[in-house]
Amino acid sequence: MNDWTRHLKQQVTLGAMNRREFMGRAAAAGIAAASAGTLFSTAAEAQEPKRGGHLKLGLEGGSATDSKDPAKFLSQVMFCIGRCWGDMLVESHPTTGAAVPSLAESWEPSADASTWTFKIRKGVKFHDGKEMTVQDVVKTLQRHTDAKSESGALGVVKSIKEIKADGDNVVLTLTEGNADLPLLLTDYHLVIQPNGGYDDPFASIGTGPYKLLTFEPGVRATLERNKDDWRSDRGYVDSIEIINMNDATARVAALSSGQVHFINRVDPKTVNLLKRAPTVEILSTSGRGHYVFIMHCDKAPFDNNDLRMALKYAMDRETMVQKILGGYGKVGNDFPINSTYALFPEGIEQRVYDPDKAAFHYKKSGHSGSVLLRTSDVAFPGAVDAAVLYQESCKKAGIAIDIKREPGDGYWSNVWNVQPFSTSYWGGRPTQDQMYSTAYLSTADWNDTRFRRPDFDKLLLQARAELDEAKRKDMYRTMAMMVRDEGGLILPMFNDFVNASSKKVKGYVHDIGNDMSNGYVATRVWLDA
Repeated sequence: MNDWTRHLKQQVTLGAMNRREFMGRAAAAGIAAASAGTLFSTAAEAQEPKRGGHLKLGLEGGSATDSKDPAKFLSQVMFCIGRCWGDMLVESHPTTGAAVPSLAESWEPSADASTWTFKIRKGVKFHDGKEMTVQDVVKTLQRHTDAKSESGALGVVKSIKEIKADGDNVVLTLTEGNADLPLLLTDYHLVIQPNGGYDDPFASIGTGPYKLLTFEPGVRATLERNKDDWRSDRGYVDSIEIINMNDATARVAALSSGQVHFINRVDPKTVNLLKRAPTVEILSTSGRGHYVFIMHCDKAPFDNNDLRMALKYAMDRETMVQKILGGYGKVGNDFPINSTYALFPEGIEQRVYDPDKAAFHYKKSGHSGSVLLRTSDVAFPGAVDAAVLYQESCKKAGIAIDIKREPGDGYWSNVWNVQPFSTSYWGGRPTQDQMYSTAYLSTADWNDTRFRRPDFDKLLLQARAELDEAKRKDMYRTMAMMVRDEGGLILPMFNDFVNASSKKVKGYVHDIGNDMSNGYVATRVWLDA
């Protein structure tokens, strides 16, 4: 099934297309009427969810250092768990990426987009039986905008200078206009908690479709359905078990043997093997995620831009995409934006593998000796192999790379954002502004390349408030060039998100540009026994 056919089926499954529309678009795509009819019937049948059962997920990305405080969610496991028990004010539509209501049922900006009024939904209860109030929303946002919370969302909400209740509304006043604010509030850290989480940020009490029962960091979590959920279009299984499986072989074996229903981060090298299993379905979603090699611009020897440029030119991107992603992805260009984003900056020359240019910049940098690169199996699927490939491509430029393979447990707290040169990944963000604000703004907690430029920060703020799309696009192009040519990011590839499930799992939504159905996989699917 190609991407276009999958898209048509998904539209039917989501209830966004009737039979007549489906048949018309299928015909335009060259699909025979008989085949189109079968596809529609299959999709329409899949539209009727079944309730009940126990869903088991085997996920990579968890650690013994995982925190239950949403402000400090770091891993894929916590991303998924948080989506189960909590709600944000706003969600993004899975096929369009547009902001859609959640705990905020509507919103209205001022003319300059610097003041936003969100109408808060009534009658929603927390898991402890207390009704969610406007004040709970105010307190939640206040906690995440406080630097003391160390929130992963601080970079995207820091521009909120005032948060206040006004009857049934929450009014947010920004330091400058921001047309993207509703989408920024979809950030998975911004789970609305009782009293904002000030009383107990680790309580995992939210308004989501599941209640957290048990949690063993780096091991497993169990959840049960919230019978008082305010929504009826989610939470189909009775209970969920999320098992931490950082070993890729173990995940594949667990799915193949029926021990779990869903696994994430399938190594592309094992896709063909998994496809042979009659009980398994491959779930590949293209989008904004990217695998990276990150250098700290403020730490020697990476504080030298010629050395950074040498290491960028020494990256063989095409080989990475083919050998590490198995073709499930596209080459990157050392800035974190691709064509799935609105206002994508076009016309930027694609950087290619050039050992001669790498050698030139390496000599100019004055550096001698080897360069230490830290990596781990959990950094991204195939990260260790990618490091070895990179070592070989650097060798042709006369650059020696030493590889230190770190343990998976603790990698995200002891290596990523700590050590000066390591492998990592980013899941992308709904907007360019959010991606840059989260990881490239000088003051962002997750600025993992230590890229700090006042002129970049100023341009980011200007673009955020600019309503003229042509001007805004030009600003984003300038920002991309700054990161590409002077930053500490080596971005060889944008990855497809390759997951897999049992064919008993129905209703999986390929959420645009996002992994694991934007983290909502456990809340959206159902089991067909």
